[in-house]
Amino acid sequence: MSNNQYFKGIDKIKFEGKASDNPLAFKYYNPDQLVAGKTMREHFKFAIAYWHSFCGQGADPFGAGTQNFPWDSNSDPLQAAKDKADAAFEFITKMGFDYFCFHDYDLIQEGNSLAESEKRLETITDYIKEKQKESGVKLLWGTANCFSNPRYMNGAATNPDFNVVAYAGAQVKLALDATMKLNGENYVFWGGREGYISLLNTDMGREQDHMARFLTMAKDYARAQGFKGTFFIEPKPMEPSKHQYDFDAATSIGFLHKYGLQDDFKLNIEVNHATLAQHTFEHELTVAANDNMLGSIDANRGDYQNGWDTDQFPNNVEETARAMMVFLKAGGLQGGGVNFDAKIRRNSTDLEDLFHAHIGGADTFARGLLVAEKVLNDNAFSSFIQNRYASFNDGKGSQFEQGKLTLQDLYAIASTNKSGINTISGKLELLENILNNHI
Repeated sequence: MSNNQYFKGIDKIKFEGKASDNPLAFKYYNPDQLVAGKTMREHFKFAIAYWHSFCGQGADPFGAGTQNFPWDSNSDPLQAAKDKADAAFEFITKMGFDYFCFHDYDLIQEGNSLAESEKRLETITDYIKEKQKESGVKLLWGTANCFSNPRYMNGAATNPDFNVVAYAGAQVKLALDATMKLNGENYVFWGGREGYISLLNTDMGREQDHMARFLTMAKDYARAQGFKGTFFIEPKPMEPSKHQYDFDAATSIGFLHKYGLQDDFKLNIEVNHATLAQHTFEHELTVAANDNMLGSIDANRGDYQNGWDTDQFPNNVEETARAMMVFLKAGGLQGGGVNFDAKIRRNSTDLEDLFHAHIGGADTFARGLLVAEKVLNDNAFSSFIQNRYASFNDGKGSQFEQGKLTLQDLYAIASTNKSGINTISGKLELLENILNNHI
């Protein structure tokens, strides 16, 4: 087992508190601090995204990458994959996080044939399994990259060519095998190209049927192998497709219920995907939580002046605090954790920038959680919401909620109301002030 070191001079990141001026220390994320009955470590289950942190090199549509990672220097795919794993596990352990996530071909370069890819995955997962034993780092979830290769230009599970669908099935099988081999706790499906560019050449209904059939086959295979984890759908409205079939949380939940997949699948909500769908992060979390589908979180943010998925590290405390209020009210996540699906900027070229980014992201979520707990425990806040719906607590309002009234009953109640309807303030400004005061 290699002992390559890539982040020399950087020790394990520790919690030093908000008074610390050490840029390589947590100011708010104290993994052992109890918040609402759990430690921060238990609440978040922070995970490192293998693809952005160790594979992304800062390339964009207008230029090659700017980040020349030392673990990318070897031309041999297998040795390069081992070097990357060395860097990944050194980084994760120095951050003090417990988890990572991956796509199959983040771990190692895809081969020229399915058989070669399978052999490469077998070899690198043997290596990573040993790294896990040494470090104690766990796999939050695995997934398959069924969107980058040109064969998937028209989708994977929804491709109009059955041969492509079959290949995607084989690739997902191998990704599931790798996930189970590494004791992954969950498995994610992101339908990057499961959608359409134009309806002129698309049979939407048939494609959605195919997608459901594909997910069912994957679920059945994994369950037959003894996989006990949760499957996640990760909603996104578009990009790279014009319209994706997992547009947002509500669309994805409707899809899962339509095809009878709701018992095995939950949602992995991403901040930047929520905003691309013209929703807030807290909205998407609320929709998922209300349907018992809040499984996991991809933590990032978008640039609100750009209309695409910029995957920046989270730093908006108010946005995160609002999300953590939903998180706490829902009792946390079901199976998943908080994965930093975020990348350092193209002009951030020092290895220590990876640390600054993840430290800031963890501190932002920690601050959001602390604020959320205070707001929810503030009687001026919680009592207002309770009182706003008080008319449904008893009498006719309670009968309405219990389904004991008819439309004719509503007509009769309204017709006999002699006192009229009084306007009741929503007090939004007051509630915003309460939130800001706790921030």
